[in-house]
Amino acid sequence: MTSFLEFAKICNRIEGISGSIEMTSVVAGFLKSVSDEELEIVTRFIMGHVFPVWSKEELGIGPSLLYSAVSRTSSLPVKQIEKLVKETGDIGSAAEKAITSGKTHLGFFSEGELSIKDVYLRFRNIAGLTGKGSQDAKIKNLQYLFGAAKPAEIVYLARLSIEELRIGVGEGIVRDAIAEAFDVSAELVERGYMLTNDFGLVAYTAKKEGKKGLGKLGVVINRPLKMMLAQIAAGINEAVEEMGTVAVEWKYDGARVQIHKEGGNITIYSRKLEDVTSSLPDIVKSIRSGVSAGSVILDGEAVALGSDKRPMAFQEILRRFRRKYDISATALEIPLYLNLFDILYLNGESLIDIPLLQRRKKLEDACDSSILAEQVITGDTAVVEAIYKEALAAGHEGVMLKNPDSFYTPGKRGKNWLKLKPIMETLDLVVIGGDWGEGRRARLIGSYLLACRDPYTDKFLSIGRVATGITDEQLEELTNLFKELAVSESGTQVEFEPKIVFEVAFEEIQKSPNYDSGYALRFPRLVNVRSDKSVEDADSIERVEQLYTGQKGK
Repeated sequence: MTSFLEFAKICNRIEGISGSIEMTSVVAGFLKSVSDEELEIVTRFIMGHVFPVWSKEELGIGPSLLYSAVSRTSSLPVKQIEKLVKETGDIGSAAEKAITSGKTHLGFFSEGELSIKDVYLRFRNIAGLTGKGSQDAKIKNLQYLFGAAKPAEIVYLARLSIEELRIGVGEGIVRDAIAEAFDVSAELVERGYMLTNDFGLVAYTAKKEGKKGLGKLGVVINRPLKMMLAQIAAGINEAVEEMGTVAVEWKYDGARVQIHKEGGNITIYSRKLEDVTSSLPDIVKSIRSGVSAGSVILDGEAVALGSDKRPMAFQEILRRFRRKYDISATALEIPLYLNLFDILYLNGESLIDIPLLQRRKKLEDACDSSILAEQVITGDTAVVEAIYKEALAAGHEGVMLKNPDSFYTPGKRGKNWLKLKPIMETLDLVVIGGDWGEGRRARLIGSYLLACRDPYTDKFLSIGRVATGITDEQLEELTNLFKELAVSESGTQVEFEPKIVFEVAFEEIQKSPNYDSGYALRFPRLVNVRSDKSVEDADSIERVEQLYTGQKGK
């Protein structure tokens, strides 16, 4: 049984490492050292997750609840905890300072020790608490953990409870660490992750069954897989020339959904792979009436249409996805319509490794045409141009151009799916900071510091600030949202937990020594707050470099 203190020491050691090779080696060594029973837990913990991202189990611990737990454990007022967080810029360090200086911390005198499994089971208890009195019960469970913990453990208990470990271990490190620990290829590990969305399961499979077991990991109903992604098309002529013929579909101005149907049970996952079924009763109804297959996984887009049959603002769609109360009334106000364009699994058979044309035939056999996105196969650029103009005239974003012979590659952004849009290029970037405004905007956060993602670690590399494209109403809403995510302040500058993704348009990418990424955006403006995307979905530094190289023949 591995102690949580050992996990904390590994995390502390990793924080002091700058090189990814050494970091990977340390993680690999730790994965090899833990028992079979602990391996899945440890693999998720090291990334700052308690459960698989798609799991219905959620801790439901926010900063306020955590501050209350630290306050009760330390006998310090919540305001003092908040002050410590701002001073240290880290909830883990603040919790350690508060609890070790408080009156009620007993961990120093405990003969026993917390194990990794103890912490996991306590977190599972917390996730299972609902209804009246659940918040207080969650605080008491956290108090127990903090009270039993040694100072070095408190830092990582606090961070893990809000699933923000912040030690620099991202998907790339974990992928390579599993490969190194269990002597399998990184490519097989990555494939397993794209299909299962759970590095814990992948690590366990690699250890127990090796290459053969990883190769058997596949599509399973009610376990969402990462969605296939698209690149920006250089143009219609270029796309047709490269593919020969293209499958043309409207690029809907909506929100991506992955639908799992098994008999009468229907589960809908958002792009972030969160279960949003309860918020979308109209989509559930469409599936019940329009999908004949008994067991199926479908990929599509949910679109909100107004009375004029034109797409409503993207933020209106997100209101539906986030809604937990008065769902029926909101569904009448913002009706959603389903447009399915792919099928990944049918009656026990994975379909991701057959060509798009064959998948389309199976999709048409399994679903009513009323919920299918229209698709045209053509090699005629004039036909593509006409469909493109139709989509724009209907208020949608443009068209998708797909290779008819392509397989479905989960989580990959390749040349087999291309998107053609008339607007400026956009990037999905993580908000990591902001600045308070001046004058009449002094009480509002007026600009936001943006960052792209390093896919190998969980670090974010600053790339610029955005202050345009934001209405006064949005400024109020965003300020209220980000106040909850503030971790430190210095003058007018605020640092935020990296939780929110902005879609930002820009005119050009320029080299810049002023930001960690080495790049800056020229004339950035906010297009959308992408609450349908997680920070893992944000664009990477590689994507930025590709766009920089591709512009103006660089």
